[in-house]
Amino acid sequence: MIQATSLTNEDLAPTTPEHRTWGTYNYIALWFSMSMEITTYMLASSLIAGGMNWKQALSTILLGNLIVLVPMLLNAHAGAKYGIPFPVFVRASFGLRGANIPAILRAIVACGWFGVQSWLGGQAIAAMVNVLWPASAHMPWVLWICFLGFWCLNMVIVWRGVESIRFLQSFSAPFMLVMSLTLLFWMVHKAGGLGPMLSAPSQFKTTGSFLHFFFPMLTAMVGYWATLSLNIPDFTRYAKSQESQIFGQAFGLPVAMTFYSFIGIAVTSASTVVFGEPIWSPIVLLGKFHQPFVAFLALIALLVATLNVNIGANVVSPSNDFSNLAPRLISFRTGGMITGLLGLAMMPWKLMSSFGTYIFGWLVGYSALLGPVAGIMVADYFLIRGTRLDVRSLYRRGGPYEYSKGFNPRAIAALIVGVLVALCGLVIPSLRFLYDYAWFVGFFLSSAIYVVLMRAFTPEETHSLEQPLVVEEAL
Repeated sequence: MIQATSLTNEDLAPTTPEHRTWGTYNYIALWFSMSMEITTYMLASSLIAGGMNWKQALSTILLGNLIVLVPMLLNAHAGAKYGIPFPVFVRASFGLRGANIPAILRAIVACGWFGVQSWLGGQAIAAMVNVLWPASAHMPWVLWICFLGFWCLNMVIVWRGVESIRFLQSFSAPFMLVMSLTLLFWMVHKAGGLGPMLSAPSQFKTTGSFLHFFFPMLTAMVGYWATLSLNIPDFTRYAKSQESQIFGQAFGLPVAMTFYSFIGIAVTSASTVVFGEPIWSPIVLLGKFHQPFVAFLALIALLVATLNVNIGANVVSPSNDFSNLAPRLISFRTGGMITGLLGLAMMPWKLMSSFGTYIFGWLVGYSALLGPVAGIMVADYFLIRGTRLDVRSLYRRGGPYEYSKGFNPRAIAALIVGVLVALCGLVIPSLRFLYDYAWFVGFFLSSAIYVVLMRAFTPEETHSLEQPLVVEEAL
């Protein structure tokens, strides 16, 4: 039993056996529901718009998701083993107070994603209104009303708590599977079969020009789920067993992303055949259909998918992260409200202004911040501690995770170096490759620096950090 302190509240405390209700299906459904949404589609379609053929695009997506699955499963282990959320887990490496640094970095990125998803959901609603009321297409205020309305809908679900998320995703995943296949078959029919859809050649004439585009896109693929690779303990803390979350994620993430990305790739390729240009936004594409019923039904599917991923991926983590700042004052609900307000302040309509801004500005840019955090977390838990945590000490001052007044200067130094090295490619043209590989550079550099600095402790200090577990494991 964790005693009440300034470092805990009901949302941050370890889960009890009664809370362990998520089985393998729930994690498969989680990834299918979070993958089958507009930004995944647009991520895949941007590869086609950038010049890849369908085979190159699909291979890039599969490789990126297999790569990000590794830190995803590694960080998920502690959540399932000890029942602790991300902002508590990261206290082991950054310190009891220092954990707020990576938690807030993750939260800010999630707020940006929340705004992006809310904007896209608002666009989908506006497109449905346009189908029913064509004159509204010339009324800009309709879009803004739809955007704010969808934002309010997200807030209502946040207020109902995490179990409403599991309920929503369990039933929406099969629905989204059916609707996605319907959209694919419809576009196959419009394009005259799969042949014309997938026959477009690669626009890259040389291997060098292809690789120049490939590596930043691969980083974007990894960066797409870099957020979840950090806060996945927020979900695996509810796992019935370690095996249920491992099998559910190992199957759900790569299969769902590859499947739905293929739909985005195929439909975008078909748009070139049908409309004479690759249309990377499904909302814009559906707006070109003259069959109101088809467009309306497809837009409803996009809306449900956007709602799913926004709540599951972009509210749970920042709500816990903000709660970690002041556990007695900020609950999960209050953290969710903060997330929603910051999402509006980050002006998502600018982040999604073009596929170049979306990929190279947003996805690659924030991966430079989150890659180092992931590297430090994995190195600390597996290489420094051998998966052993003193759970009680994660919730009280003065224990092995106190470091220097609650901050671990070694983790902070490793984080700063990893971020700065990755971002220097933005200002030094000859080092642009460091930014193109931002997540990889930050992950491996920060983890290596962290291990070296931590092992430079005296034997007495090292012994205190690796003491045996004093709290019975959750599993």
